[in-house]
Amino acid sequence: MYEIVTRNKNVEKRLNDYIRKRDDIYNKLKRLKIDPRRNCGAHPLYGELKGKWSCWLGSNIRMIYKIDGYLKLLWLKMLGHIKFIKF
Repeated sequence: MYEIVTRNKNVEKRLNDYIRKRDDIYNKLKRLKIDPRRNCGAHPLYGELKGKWSCWLGSNIRMIYKIDGYLKLLWLKMLGHIKFIKF
């Protein structure tokens, strides 16, 4: 099973807020930890974000992460409503 980690305190705070407020997000994250390439509509990104993955945690809540298969880590890069994610 993978572990979700981040180095950004703002992203970590936003993740904890979403988990606290919405049970469905907590359940989706549990499924994503099992298989981050197939669950929750996960898909690889292209262009500037090549090497990263994305999935939707809610109707407008997007999560962008990088998968470290060796250490079994999901490096959370960006999380939030579409208007908060800046590329």
